[in-house]
Amino acid sequence: MKTNMKYTSLALLSASLLSAPFAFAEESSVASGVKKALSESTVKLSFRARYEGVDQDGIDDNASALTLKSRITVNTGSFEGLSAGVEVDNVTDLIDNYNSTRNGETDYPVVADPTGTDVNQFFLKYSADSFSATAGRQRILHNNQRFVGGVGWRQNEQTYDGYRFQVTPVNGFSADYSYVYNINRIFGPDGSKADLHGQFHLLNTAYKINKEHKINAYAYLLDFDTAASSSTDTYGLSYNGNFGPVMINAAYATQGDAGDSANDFSADYYNIEVGTKVSSVTLLAGIESLGSDNGVGFSTPLATLHKFQGFADKFLATPGQGIEDIYVTAKTTVSDIKLSATYHDLSSDVDSIDYGSEIDLSAAYAVNKNVSVLVKFSSYNADDYATDTDKLWLQVAANF
Repeated sequence: MKTNMKYTSLALLSASLLSAPFAFAEESSVASGVKKALSESTVKLSFRARYEGVDQDGIDDNASALTLKSRITVNTGSFEGLSAGVEVDNVTDLIDNYNSTRNGETDYPVVADPTGTDVNQFFLKYSADSFSATAGRQRILHNNQRFVGGVGWRQNEQTYDGYRFQVTPVNGFSADYSYVYNINRIFGPDGSKADLHGQFHLLNTAYKINKEHKINAYAYLLDFDTAASSSTDTYGLSYNGNFGPVMINAAYATQGDAGDSANDFSADYYNIEVGTKVSSVTLLAGIESLGSDNGVGFSTPLATLHKFQGFADKFLATPGQGIEDIYVTAKTTVSDIKLSATYHDLSSDVDSIDYGSEIDLSAAYAVNKNVSVLVKFSSYNADDYATDTDKLWLQVAANF
């Protein structure tokens, strides 16, 4: 018996000794892979200084805000398909004569750029062939950001806490689904308006018919915990295409109440835009309608709203009568300066209310690959909605 135990012990010891190099090699390979992924990490710095001045009827004092956003972004390389990213922002005010929505300066018009330091992104990502999954705090931008965006214009960006899955099963088709449980809003990083909790399902699919034509189908199911009136289910389609020199964009969506919302409504959205280029000038004309039902307007609470219905941001919340925006845009480049001008005629979807009109102007210039300058001006002329408002922005951005 003792002899058998002796041989058994020797056999186990021999097996351990023989397997040790392989275990060490495997551990060494893992360590080497992790080390390589870390060595391939990238670190980026960006700074954006912006002056925003607001002259708004009904408020005696004009707003003057000079803010600086500083950002550091770190992304690791990939090991076995895994990578990670973290991004931290700091917003500081140098001139603070404005209502940031958090500073209590209510004698001034709103400039929604609160100060503070925030973790903008913090995620773990897995990628393999045509599939990727991301868990954590992340940036989610769908299509033209009309329904889901990052509000990147504001100094504190909107990001999402949750899980995102992206797949391209066949050439030309892709699907993008996210389950989000918290939205980090532009009004943060602190305060009661900094976050929106709930259960949010964001689905966007895309099919590229060919290089000239693309369609999207999407569904956004929003169930808010603390903003029940904003809970909605939205389903829609969009199309982007080129017919020779003519560009056509079209979209349609339908929306109804959901979750614990006390509203009872069903409203439609549509957008039709036609564009072409004449010499060096690009011309666009379009109509966008957010409908109304039972006194409730079609809403897009996760959108990058600054891109739509005028830079003056008078329609961040859709009026109960809905909104119809008829707009014309002209764009060109002169001496490397990108120029744009847009005119908006704004009215209600129902009850024939003339809200007002707006003109938006912008000039952008890239000094070099790292530094850019932007000047924007917006003037909203009120008829039967809100008040006359002029806004001016002067911005310098640097990326390294």
